Amino acid sequence: MKKRGPTIAVSDAGGYRSLHVGGEAIQSTMKLGAPFALALDYTRCMMAFLLFHPQPREALMIGLGGGSLAKFFHRHLRSTRVRVVELDPRIVDTARAHFALPPDDARLTVEIGDGAEALSPECCDVMMIDAYHDEAHVPKLASAAFYDAAYLALGARGALVVNYMNDDPMFDQYLQRLEAAFGGAVLMMRALYDPNIIAFAFKGLPREPDWDELRRRAGTLQARLGLPFRKYVKRLRSPA
Repeated sequence: MKKRGPTIAVSDAGGYRSLHVGGEAIQSTMKLGAPFALALDYTRCMMAFLLFHPQPREALMIGLGGGSLAKFFHRHLRSTRVRVVELDPRIVDTARAHFALPPDDARLTVEIGDGAEALSPECCDVMMIDAYHDEAHVPKLASAAFYDAAYLALGARGALVVNYMNDDPMFDQYLQRLEAAFGGAVLMMRALYDPNIIAFAFKGLPREPDWDELRRRAGTLQARLGLPFRKYVKRLRSPA
């Protein structure tokens, strides 16, 4: 007998639509009146990678959810081609039917597959990992082997962005693996409001940030995208 996947549910409340996979935890949320905006704080915080790599050309996203990040890229980062790899085809169908995920085009491709097997050398310059089952980080996407492969999958200059829960008992171990794979070139940031920690790992970018330059860049990005990049600069710090 074929094993059934986790239950997928959609709920509406207070002008927002949320996706639930395998439980009551919210996996993705969309503001019904602004479907291309980033409704959840932690997704907005993941965009802080633009402080370091403001003009990505090829983005790989592992884990689709309701497609919030893919939609934001598609609407606002028009020079970036986005490839999304999602394991469960039902989630892709749900994102397209209920969360305004656009059809594939020259700038957006959504594939069904295992994100851990989707990497190839220098296939992207930004990689975003937001893959959960209910509230548990997918272990295969936090292994030492996966982070090593992620480093090789980035181009000469690139950034890996990973979303973790702040109460994950494996967080310290995951972070140590990430630092080992990226030679210590890792910064982290607690989300402003959500119980998440976002890690940024860099390849071919300055090991020590130029904080004055980041603050200048934050003002430009904040005016362009409407996200609080100045606050992100203040939150960023070394894991040590």
